[in-house]
Amino acid sequence: MQTEAGRPSGKGRDGAGSRHATQKQAIEAARTTARREKLEVVIHGRNGRIRDSDSYGHDPHPPKDTKH
Repeated sequence: MQTEAGRPSGKGRDGAGSRHATQKQAIEAARTTARREKLEVVIHGRNGRIRDSDSYGHDPHPPKDTKH
């Protein structure tokens, strides 16, 4: 199974940042990149629906996060 991670959206970003053997490895790599680049990670399930998301940038109006 190959899973894509680190697919930042925006100008000039249009491909997989890395490929991983497991979804767990892909999610960890995406979170590491997001922390370093101060981005948001959005994890989608096979059905395309959002499973989880985390924002690592500065948000002047952060959501009321009940996960952490």
